[in-house]
Amino acid sequence: MKQGALWFSGNEAIALGAHEAGVKVASGYPGTPSTEVMENLSRYEGVYTEWAPNEKVGLEVAIGASFAGVRAFATMKHVGLNVAADPLFTAAYTGVRGGLVILVSDDPEMHSSQNEQDSRNYAFAAKLPMLDPSDPAEAKEFIKLAFRISEEFDTPVLVRTTTRIAHVKGVIERGEMESSSVELTMEKDPQKLVMLPGHARMRRVVLEERMAKLRAYAETTECNRIEEGDRSRGFITSSVSYLYVKEAFPEASVLKLGMCWPLPEEKIRAFADSVDELIVVEELDPFLENHIKAMGIACKGQECVPAIGELNTAIVRTAIDPDSAPELLPAPQLPMRPPNMCAGCPHRGIFYNLSKMKVFVSGDIGCYTLGALPPLAAMDSCVCMGAAVTVAHGMSKALGEEGNGKLVSVIGDSTFIHSGITGLINSVYNGSSSLLMILDNRITAMTGQQNNPASGYNIKGEAANSIDLEQLCRAVGVTDISVVNPHEIPEARKVMKEALERDGVSVIIARAPCVLLPEMKRQTVVPYVNKLENCTGCRACVGLGCPAISWQPLTSEEAVARGYREKQKGYALINEVQCNGCGQCLTLCKFDAIVRKGE
Repeated sequence: MKQGALWFSGNEAIALGAHEAGVKVASGYPGTPSTEVMENLSRYEGVYTEWAPNEKVGLEVAIGASFAGVRAFATMKHVGLNVAADPLFTAAYTGVRGGLVILVSDDPEMHSSQNEQDSRNYAFAAKLPMLDPSDPAEAKEFIKLAFRISEEFDTPVLVRTTTRIAHVKGVIERGEMESSSVELTMEKDPQKLVMLPGHARMRRVVLEERMAKLRAYAETTECNRIEEGDRSRGFITSSVSYLYVKEAFPEASVLKLGMCWPLPEEKIRAFADSVDELIVVEELDPFLENHIKAMGIACKGQECVPAIGELNTAIVRTAIDPDSAPELLPAPQLPMRPPNMCAGCPHRGIFYNLSKMKVFVSGDIGCYTLGALPPLAAMDSCVCMGAAVTVAHGMSKALGEEGNGKLVSVIGDSTFIHSGITGLINSVYNGSSSLLMILDNRITAMTGQQNNPASGYNIKGEAANSIDLEQLCRAVGVTDISVVNPHEIPEARKVMKEALERDGVSVIIARAPCVLLPEMKRQTVVPYVNKLENCTGCRACVGLGCPAISWQPLTSEEAVARGYREKQKGYALINEVQCNGCGQCLTLCKFDAIVRKGE
């Protein structure tokens, strides 16, 4: 590497690009694969960063900062763009003052998501330009370019990455600092910024005029470039798919579309005319392919390239040239490592109880979604952020008396703030009958322990207001509110059963901190161990699914030799290195076979 070069992930590079672009205000909601962008940006001086309650709020904050004349940035993952779609479409009408860039990260293969979604469709639908970088270095430069485009064309600009680009490492070089030329002011311009129908109709015309200018820009920008090569076959591609094409077919002609919307139609036509066969390679939807075919240009695409999941070089090569595909070494047979909640996770006790109760559990997005997996298997639906509350309400209305005492919704504290509050308001207002369990572990755990409005700290770890969840629930009309320690499994189950017997909406807040919080890691853990002579092999503790507890099978002869009953099939064993000392297993053991180490 050159002296002074940086070895950065795509997300780190994007953060540096935003800093060098002179961003002054940035807001977002954590979501893999976009999370680290805001985390890294928060470490730079001169830029205000925040975790917003949800993506809609984050984008609206950025829009407001842009209206004041500064460069503003919003970050989210692909499903978060759904949440932010309302302000996104209208911001296309208002335009900007200071540059406004929205970073959205798609997740092909659904590594950490409930669906595959191609955010390029939002650029088309909202009539907004979108840049589509292929590696970390390009991602950094595209962020800076996006701000220049935003201010030149008076438009928000979308920048799309994928999981691969977000997390791969690449060589980055620091660049020159830039800034907005727009004056910081509270300028009033209602015809531009107040989208009453009369104003919006005029801005609709401006929007089409802007798109015409952007189409002309797409023809000349260096983002879209033709790389001459063998003309028997030409590829049109973008994003990380460009790298796969270059590796699989290094001699071929390639049209790389760094700006994936609007498309440079003249450049595409000229490239298509220059090659004998045209192939479009892209991940997820046939976005480029459909628009190119709509131009009347013949091409191949997803009739050979898979439309589901991530691509890679081998997949691209095999899909297009099956006979010349490289022979791949067999993948090593690794032991299965199914996802699991951490040892000591407070969510485990709640799902253990739910697994023993005859209820329907509507779940939500978070670490606790793992409660759907065996041996707990205690979640029956999971749709999107906040849907736990509203799905239970809908089932309550559909089932009527049949659903009373049988419907439980489970949601985390961060997700409840994100989009669960309105669902709870709806449930109370419209007379639902269900139990809402808020799993309050004081953090947004799934995406890497980011703070939220209930944790008491902001993105920089500074003290901030902490929402009182009990008072919030009372304020929206809930009268039956309880707080339990989820580690105390029998006591929590008693409270849960009592709440299910009452009519109306009940809320139970299961409060215990995430075991990965720094203050929890600093604590001295005294693990639990087994008194094996007392273990009867009842498997109650094993049913928790805790990774620190394993089942040791025994033959009849081994059981007798160890002093157990002949019929005992095995015993539970705690790995004291993994044990976090939560005590959930202790509350389930009726035979004094589990004790604190040293007792």
